[in-house]
Parts: sequence; C-alpha cells; structure tokens
Amino acid sequence: MSMMKKKSKEQTLRRQTFMFLYCALLLCACAGSNSSTQPASSEAINTTATNDTTPAVKPTPAQIVRASADALTIKAGGTTDASVRLQIADGYHINANPASFSYLIATELQVAPAHGLNAGKPVYPASVSKKFQFAPQPLAVYEHEALIKLPVRAAADAPKGTASLPAQVRVQACDEEKCFPPTTVKTDIPVTIN
Repeated sequence: MSMMKKKSKEQTLRRQTFMFLYCALLLCACAGSNSSTQPASSEAINTTATNDTTPAVKPTPAQIVRASADALTIKAGGTTDASVRLQIADGYHINANPASFSYLIATELQVAPAHGLNAGKPVYPASVSKKFQFAPQPLAVYEHEALIKLPVRAAADAPKGTASLPAQVRVQACDEEKCFPPTTVKTDIPVTIN
C-alpha cells in the first residue's frame, strides 16, 4: 500500500513539474511575441494597411492626435493671431467644435495667460460631416489636420524677449466603430515680444 502512495506522489510531482515548465515556456513565448509587436517609439507607429499578414498595431489615444503651434512675434501692447495645429492619425477623427450633439465631447483649446500675454476666444475650423457605424446621423468632425486660430494680446508692459504660452486641447478621438475616452493634448505657443 505504501508503494502505491509513493508511486502516486511521484506521478503527482511529475505532473506538477511538467505543468510548471509548460506554463513557464508559454509565459516566455507570450512575452517574446508581445515585445516584438510593440513599436520602438511612438514615432514608429504605422497606421496604414500593408500587404503583411501581421495585424497593425493600434495607436494609443495620445498618439492619435498631436498638437503643435507656430511661432509668433508680437509688439508689447499689440495683438496678433496664433495657430495651434492638430494632426490626426489616418483612420481616426475628433469631434468638431461645436459638437454635433450635446453628449459628444467637442474639441476645446485652452490657453493660460503667461508673461503678460493673454489669449482670446479660439476660432475653430470648418468641420466635415461624416456618417459612422456608431451614430444614427452624420457627425461634424475633424480629420487629418485641424488649424485652430486664436487672438493673442501682449500687455503694454509685457517683458520683451522670448516666452511661451501653454496650450492644451481636449479631444475625443474615434475610429469608424468606437471612441476613446477624452484626452488632453498639450503644446506651447512660442512667442517673441518686441
């Protein structure tokens, strides 16, 4: 009887060892395949279709929309227009401002005053009306690129030199079927005050 118990314990131990090794190998294989599908940097993401049979890596919401601003020059006491450019990855869109419906998150630019500089009300670009699977009616959206203009005023006593206005844009990126949670994209508006 003790011989049967000993054999049973050996078989159980072998099964457990085999399962442990099998799981360890499976874990290593999964970790290896995950790292090979991740891009080396956010710049390396390719959202276009290829002839390759491997699935395309989907970008994160922060990689779908990028913001940049053109440098501007302004005289102390003067006014000029700034431009904030949104670049939207292919196959995605963001809601326009104003949004088509109250429950949609409109694109919204906010610029904080700094260095004697104040920004006025943003002027949003014209939108494109497009029909999507997830909405019963066409929606007003921005695709590819959107250029938001806003007036900037320098106080008469604004310090001369270079400065920057911190800007943030709240967007909700979507593809043809679904929307990501809203995110905030940040940039600085470079300013030279004369």
